[in-house]
Amino acid sequence: MSEPSRFDRGHTDDLMSFLAAGPSPYHAVANAAERLEKAGFKQVSETDAWDAETSSVSAAGSGGRFVLRGGAIIAWYVPEGAEPHTPFRIAGAHTDSPNLRVKPLPDAGAHGWRQVAVEIYGGPLLNSWLDRDLGLAGRLTLRDGSTRLVNVGRPLLRVPQLAIHLDRSVSAEGLKLDKQRHLQPIWGLGDDVREGDLISFLEEESGLTAGEVTGWDLMVHSVEPPAYLGRDQDLVAGPRMDNLISVHAGVAALTAVSAGSDLSCIPVLAAFDHEENGSQSDTGADGPLLGSVLERSVFARGGSYEDRARAFAGTVCLSSDTGHAVHPNYAERHDPTHHPRVNGGPILKVNVNNRYATDGSGRAVFAAACEKAGVPFQSFVSNNSMPCGTTIGPITAARHGIKTVDIGVAILSMHSARELCGADDPHLLASALAAFLEG
Repeated sequence: MSEPSRFDRGHTDDLMSFLAAGPSPYHAVANAAERLEKAGFKQVSETDAWDAETSSVSAAGSGGRFVLRGGAIIAWYVPEGAEPHTPFRIAGAHTDSPNLRVKPLPDAGAHGWRQVAVEIYGGPLLNSWLDRDLGLAGRLTLRDGSTRLVNVGRPLLRVPQLAIHLDRSVSAEGLKLDKQRHLQPIWGLGDDVREGDLISFLEEESGLTAGEVTGWDLMVHSVEPPAYLGRDQDLVAGPRMDNLISVHAGVAALTAVSAGSDLSCIPVLAAFDHEENGSQSDTGADGPLLGSVLERSVFARGGSYEDRARAFAGTVCLSSDTGHAVHPNYAERHDPTHHPRVNGGPILKVNVNNRYATDGSGRAVFAAACEKAGVPFQSFVSNNSMPCGTTIGPITAARHGIKTVDIGVAILSMHSARELCGADDPHLLASALAAFLEG
């Protein structure tokens, strides 16, 4: 018997705040951690010894815990009475988005313009970064090894497009951008390039003393805020929907189910960094972070390797990432019988060559969660003539031996500096995830 959707348009309102507050993966996980702490979750350190008190329910109250590492966060809730072999239900996502990232020697310029040297991260739609007001955000590492988040959220940078008068071929041949020469943003005027200028500016912006910053992980972002769009405001335009829609939904779902009772499993949120460039890092889905956290949770509750094997064998992961809504101007690029629409509910992503991890039994798990949540869902499969993307799903399944199902929200303009989704799909996704996490 289905129940009314747990979340509503207020969830989408909150999503827009989450998108605006997450200009980098580091900001996104800090925002997620703040929301979890308000819900009673407590941070645990990977370098501390874990015991039943640390990793599960304590006499003081909530059994919600989370681990932060760089741009990744793993959070879980151990309900009272959970056995060491109790299986997990995992909502998986990623925190990174394609963009322009600052190089180790960032200070550049030519012909009287000051510029910032950037490198292409992931597979962005390069043209979407042109002639747009851009800010700068990320993580600064200080001499003492500590880190500080920085966000210059005002117009600071711009990648200027060449005027059509100087490139008449663009009308006939289309825009062609050289990744090295044409994507370097300007941020001021001057004939002299001063080494250390950008970092000095960020030290001043952050209230740090000169020379205190010795490392940085910085990226460019659009400063235009998310907004409702359309005659009926049934669409949302904003940055980094791929994949902060899923991170936000996962946080909301986990905090909602942790406030309930009668959980038959241990609900988990696993939000990784570096999905857009292959997931091979200590904070990526192809690294050991998730497996380590789950194993330590089992062992801290007195479990054995046998308990760990039993728990993993019964575990299911919903890998949530954005997918392609049917494009009205390019419908021929989609599979002719699979046309996901915005506001049609979350999509089930299928690829028989394992670019997605979904199989028939996984479909049944997702269908049951959507039915319980009272939300519709759609199926997505790529046109046979088009290459299919991939997600953290197959990586999670293969690395940990965990049944994994690929799902998400259908959007347009994927990998643009500003993407587009339906206003109802984010809260429908969150409702489905909550029903799944309850077991």
